[in-house]
Formats: sequence, C-alpha cells, structure tokens
Amino acid sequence: MHPDTHTPDANPSGSDKNWKVWWMLLRPHTLTAAFIPVTLGTVMALKVHSFHIWLFLAMLFASILIQAATNMFNEYFDFKRGLDNKDSVGIGGAIVRNGVKPSIVLNLAFTFFGISTLLGVYICFASNWWIALIGTLCMAAGYLYSGGPRPIAYTPFGELTAGFLMGVVIVLISFFIQTETITLNSFLISIPVSLLIGAINLANNIRDLDGDKLNGRKTLAILMGKRRAVKFLAFIFILSYLLIISFILLDIAPIWSLLVFLSLPKSIFAVKAFIGKEMPIEMMPAMKATAQTNTQFGFLLAIGLFLSYLI
Repeated sequence: MHPDTHTPDANPSGSDKNWKVWWMLLRPHTLTAAFIPVTLGTVMALKVHSFHIWLFLAMLFASILIQAATNMFNEYFDFKRGLDNKDSVGIGGAIVRNGVKPSIVLNLAFTFFGISTLLGVYICFASNWWIALIGTLCMAAGYLYSGGPRPIAYTPFGELTAGFLMGVVIVLISFFIQTETITLNSFLISIPVSLLIGAINLANNIRDLDGDKLNGRKTLAILMGKRRAVKFLAFIFILSYLLIISFILLDIAPIWSLLVFLSLPKSIFAVKAFIGKEMPIEMMPAMKATAQTNTQFGFLLAIGLFLSYLI
C-alpha cells in the first residue's frame, strides 16, 4: 500500500508555498551536476573556437531539464514501489507530503524530456546530428535510472552511469558543439568533474544505505558497507585533486587550475560529516557538502581555465 497522499499540505494555499513544492520537486541541489559540465565544456572551447551563446544556453537548459526529469522519475517510481513516505529524507516530497498526483509528476518529467528534445533538435541543426543519438541515450538512462524492470539505481552502477553521462558525455558535447571537434585534453579535464558527480550519487546511497538494503537494492554503498563506502568517497575526492595536479605538471591544465583547492575544506567536511552518523537525517549535511564540493570544484576549475585564456 502506498503512503497516503492526502496530507495537510495537499493543497497549499499560498502561491509562495505552491512555488516551493514545485521547486523542491526539482531537487535543486542536484542541478549543478548538469550546470557545471556544460559550463566547463564551453569554457574549454573558448581556447580553440569562438563562443556561440545560443548553443551554450540550449545545451545548458536541455541538460538541466534532463536532470530535473530524472529526479521526477525517481520521485514517481520510488512512490509507486512504496519506497517513499512523508518522513523520507532527501526527496522532493511533492507526492507523499504535498499531495501532488503521481501522474502529474510523471507527465511533467516527460514534458521536460520533450522540451529538451526540441532544444536538442536546434543543437543538431547547428552542429551534428550524432548529438541526437547521444542525447537520446542520456534521456533513456535518465528514465531507466529509476524506471524499467531493473532500475540502474538498484545496481552498483549508479555512480558510474551518473558520472560518465553527466560528466564526460555532457562536457564533451558542450565542447563539441562549440568547436566541432573533441580533444584529448577536453576528455581528460572532464574526468575529475565526472568523479565528483559520481560522488554525489555515492553520498546519496551512503545516506540511504539501510533503507535501500531493506528494499532489495544492491548499490555500491551496500556492497561495500558504510565504512568502506565513506573511505571510497574520500578516495574519489583525493583522486580528483591529484588529477588536477597531474594535469598541471603535464601541461594539460593551466596553473590557475590550482584554484580548485579552495574547495578542499568542503570535501573534508563531507567525509567527516558521515563518520559516526547512523540516521539518514544526520547524514544530510554530508550529502549537501558533497554536492557543494562538486559545484565549487567545477566553478573554480572553469574560472581557472578562463583566466588562463585571458592572461
């Protein structure tokens, strides 16, 4: 039996409250995982080609819409499987706490996919139609992450899928539509950001480990156990920073890329905030700090690359 959707907040009376319901459904803290890769790929393209603002904006909004739709599919299918209730942590809560009909959430997700498809058509006209195939695969993965007979979220491959598609793939598409080429450097520089996007997924699964285990999931965090998963999260952070140092030494990235180390305190806090915590609500600060690490790291890397082109 699904949780009762007719909560006291089922029909928020104020427009401000209504706005907050839909805003939380988007899970805004995850949207930087779409914004950062597009920005990074575009900034890298500045060195080899002129800047096409409309292509950048189309790519940016398409990526954000796909990420938001993925969040909505997650909300819908977790509700349908009886995994979410009004006390669940880390969800938008539009269905179980605010009484939004599940069909509306599902239809809104498909609408976002439709808009991103139209934006994709424009991108293809301006660049290459191979982008249509890649974009379709990204949307399929967004749906299958929570939907389908064997959701990716139930397997150990969630981190890899999210990191590769939202990291490497989005960075390289953003670079390609500006330059009509792909370079080894653009691929290599996308790797640290991809790792940190995967880290967001891992942090989420560490927080939800006990509940996911009870519901039959086999996430990476479950297979590793909480202690090892937190150590692996720390390893991902360390590897991301070491890659930047390596890229600078190999002349792949400019010295300005050292700006990413300003985000180091946030990553340290993320790891420490998991230690000794057992309840999901207690681990929310760690989850938030992991997402903030990705945001800060990605922005600082983009700023470093941009400064190297100016100076």
